[in-house]
Amino acid sequence: MNQSIDNQLIECIPNFSEGRDKQKIDAIAKAISKIDGVKLLEIDPNEDANRTVITFAGKPSAVLTAAFEGIKKAKEVIDMRVQKGAHPRIGATDVCPLVPLKGISMAETVKYAHGLASRVGEELGIPIYCYEYAALKPTRKNLAFIRKGEYEGLEEKMKNSDFQPDFGSSQFDPSAGATVIGARDILIAYNFNLNTQSIEIAKKIAEQIRTSGNGNHKLPNLKAIGWHMEHYQIAQVSTNLTNFKMTSLHLVFQTISKLATQYGVKVTGSELVGLIPVNALTNDGQMSIEEAIGYLGLDELRPFEPEKKIIEKLLCIEAI
Repeated sequence: MNQSIDNQLIECIPNFSEGRDKQKIDAIAKAISKIDGVKLLEIDPNEDANRTVITFAGKPSAVLTAAFEGIKKAKEVIDMRVQKGAHPRIGATDVCPLVPLKGISMAETVKYAHGLASRVGEELGIPIYCYEYAALKPTRKNLAFIRKGEYEGLEEKMKNSDFQPDFGSSQFDPSAGATVIGARDILIAYNFNLNTQSIEIAKKIAEQIRTSGNGNHKLPNLKAIGWHMEHYQIAQVSTNLTNFKMTSLHLVFQTISKLATQYGVKVTGSELVGLIPVNALTNDGQMSIEEAIGYLGLDELRPFEPEKKIIEKLLCIEAI
């Protein structure tokens, strides 16, 4: 049975392939925030990744409209033919997930994701692939599969009949690339800072911990890559934690810290990309918010402000 629409709350976290040009980022954010009923929660640009994560929430109809407007503006201002950055990507709006927060099931959220994908594909002509719970093909559940080869390999991949888009144009768009739209659970994007510039060490650690890796320290529900952050002159292990209730953020921190020592380096701190549920930060209440910030080194690269980074504080809702 559907929940009352009046009580439904969903979150949208589009990732745009621009993290350096403030005017372009501001234009996309303005297109999103102008929609009534949407609360803009965070704009998080990253120069090295050349990527901006924008987080907003509200009732489904408002969120879908805002997401469409953001994707439309990104198509206007971002040209993938000249875009370069450390983060994997296939389009101006690389990925646009919807997350059920309150009063709505995942099945309903999937329907909304398909509706958004259909509209973007039809009205903007962007090739759209659906992932996670909204995947229309089993192989497309995993974002990494869709994004393999990145933008540079997209044109050739789209010539394959097995890689035709789920919605939108089947022709390669050299300027906009393609967009991945889906429905998923809360994901924590979290980067671990190493006191080295060695991307090789970061990659070796990532290989050992990620679910799909070959190491002895694999953790479930975890994606990880290693990269170098030029702006900070450090290497990072960049992770996506897809189920923090099954694999805690603190366990990931402890595992990476242990592995780092085996390579003669250490984790000096960490960086949260986007927002976080309070229970994920505090390890289900085992630490206070302040203790967790200190333990994880969350304020090493820039100040960590709980009132701006914790989902429940921003939306004034109970713990998720």
